[in-house]
Amino acid sequence: MLRSSLAKTLRIIILRITACSVAAILLLSAPSRAQAAAQTAAPAHPATQALREVTDETGRTIRIPQTPRRVVSLAPGLTETIYALGLQDLLVGDTDYCDFPPDAQHKPKVGGAINPSLEAIADLHPDLVLVTKSLNRLETVNSLANLGIPSYAIDPQSVAAIISSTQRLADILGAPEAGDALAKDLERRLAGIQRRVAPFPRRTALFVIWTQPLISVGKQTFIADALQHAGAESIIDSSENWPKVSLEEVARLQPEFLVFPDTHTETTPLNIESLSELPGWRILDAVRHHHYAKTSEAVDRPAPRIVSAIEDLARQFHPEAFVDQPGASPDHRERPERIKDDDKDKKENDKDNVTPQNPVPPPVMSKLRGALFGFAAQNPSLAEELACAR
Repeated sequence: MLRSSLAKTLRIIILRITACSVAAILLLSAPSRAQAAAQTAAPAHPATQALREVTDETGRTIRIPQTPRRVVSLAPGLTETIYALGLQDLLVGDTDYCDFPPDAQHKPKVGGAINPSLEAIADLHPDLVLVTKSLNRLETVNSLANLGIPSYAIDPQSVAAIISSTQRLADILGAPEAGDALAKDLERRLAGIQRRVAPFPRRTALFVIWTQPLISVGKQTFIADALQHAGAESIIDSSENWPKVSLEEVARLQPEFLVFPDTHTETTPLNIESLSELPGWRILDAVRHHHYAKTSEAVDRPAPRIVSAIEDLARQFHPEAFVDQPGASPDHRERPERIKDDDKDKKENDKDNVTPQNPVPPPVMSKLRGALFGFAAQNPSLAEELACAR
């Protein structure tokens, strides 16, 4: 009897000890279980950004973020367009040649336009890269695709197409209202230029891309179209975008104006006046009469600033059309000083433009334009795919 009672008491004690131990274990494990539950409820990775399907200007169908947040530009014209739209905060990187506006020079650089550093681009973690068909290489686009980085290409061939590209880029970057407003302003300014120059006969002009050998622009380029908007017409009737031209043919056609983009550097100064000392050039009427039109590099970049270059050229081709508007409007302050064709101004400009120690005019080129034609010379099959400094 006593033994039975003792055994029962021991079972009760053991059960109580066991219950307390289990409770203690549950109490101690409660926080970790709650933490585990919370971790399970939270997503392991942020939600994937929504994508949309678009077709770029080369006809490629690509998937891009609904609202890109980190953009890399691989052409100066694209960088200018992003700034013109007021979307520069999206720009996380651009090329060594993206120099306008000045703030673009402070953006992280990914190398040249033709051979950018894929590693530098990837390090910037872009969700979209912007390219141009005529400047950037298909190899670059394919390499970006292999890295999972989408690229959107533009390919404008006229001034109107540049404006349309600007609107499409604004939509791609999530700011269609900015694109529409900018397009309307550019179209208004172009219409104003057209009203002024329309009553006057068109000037004939030779746009000089390179002097030795002489390279100009074909009739299907946006530069030739820009000349048309400025009240002039290129004498070059070629289906090639950047044809090599003989001085004999130029002498036969006798353009009224020679047009030079102001893309010289300190090491290659613009030396237009020395053309009169060279055989071939000095027989041109435009050289004898000093009919030179000079404008900024904006004329050969497919970006909104080309409208300023068009007005600048129109003022030089048809000064009589702007007699009631002698000064530049506020939005043209970046325009370089123009070379006048009257004798008094010629004498003053001669002092600045003649470089006695360098009588042969250097190529009127930017570093980018030189790089492009050097690359094309080594890769003839790519020559037609490359444009001048865009």
